[in-house]
Amino acid sequence: MTVLVTGGAGYIGSHMVYELLDAGEDVVVLDNLTTGFRWAVPERVSFYEGDTGDEALACSIIARHGVDAIIHFAASIVVPDSVADPLAYYRNNTANSRTLIEGAVKSGVKYFIFSSTAAVYGNPQSVPVSEDAAPDPMSPYGSSKLMTEIILRDTGFAYPLKYAVLRYFNVAGADPQMRTGQSTPAATHLIKVAVQTALGMRKKMDVFGTDYPTPDGTCVRDYIHVSDLVRAHSDALRYLRAGGDSATFNCGYGRGFSVLDVIETVKCVSGVDFRVELSERRPGDPAQIVAASDRARDILHWAPRYDDLTTIVGNALEWEQRLRARNT
Repeated sequence: MTVLVTGGAGYIGSHMVYELLDAGEDVVVLDNLTTGFRWAVPERVSFYEGDTGDEALACSIIARHGVDAIIHFAASIVVPDSVADPLAYYRNNTANSRTLIEGAVKSGVKYFIFSSTAAVYGNPQSVPVSEDAAPDPMSPYGSSKLMTEIILRDTGFAYPLKYAVLRYFNVAGADPQMRTGQSTPAATHLIKVAVQTALGMRKKMDVFGTDYPTPDGTCVRDYIHVSDLVRAHSDALRYLRAGGDSATFNCGYGRGFSVLDVIETVKCVSGVDFRVELSERRPGDPAQIVAASDRARDILHWAPRYDDLTTIVGNALEWEQRLRARNT
């Protein structure tokens, strides 16, 4: 059987494609290339350019390739953009996901793995936050993902579709083999921005907010290496295929770093003391969010391999150097 990866030409999706291929899976990719890159998908993988909201296209792909599982990454992910244009996020992240889920049900797909986010928790009352914490998103991005979680939950009750929801914390780094990485030029991920600044691709970088109730006043996040994240998806697929019940899992290491911690790590790894400016808070940013990931470790037997901020930054730096060489 074949795994359909939506958003498979994007950052996390392209890593997932390689993870599946390395495991001997047959893979097909659907991506509209809004933020993804055709070159990020290996030539031997069948590729379709289009939207997840195109049910006829999705159903035809499922039928043509004998898809039994969908791993759904395709989404808009920038929190401030979601605040400025919420309707676009509800269309792309919620409405299109609902259409894809309906197509999966109609086509007899057995397993669905959904790329969700820690943004569904908002500003949690306790840290680390567990999957049982009440959702309270602070942005349309978080709300759009939570709505899709609810759609999946209700669909799983009504139809024979088993699902896993994976709530990501802050994803960073690149494939250790340097086959793919974060390639979007204007990406807003902190580590990518810091690495680009260290390499002179940006004149300076901003720190948004220094008055949060955290040890140094900047936001604290749980940074997870992208390769560990996609392995959690493989573990979830294996779990569902073995008869596991539908479930929700946090994907993080359980340890937080502040924005200033990350910047200092990038400076140390790169050897460059780049320019940093302090700015006002951005809307939609919680002060501190760190994962309780016991459920993934216990149920999925997920065992991270790259739980080290220096390693994450080092991989991100090497990828950015290679990407710059590729684009020049």
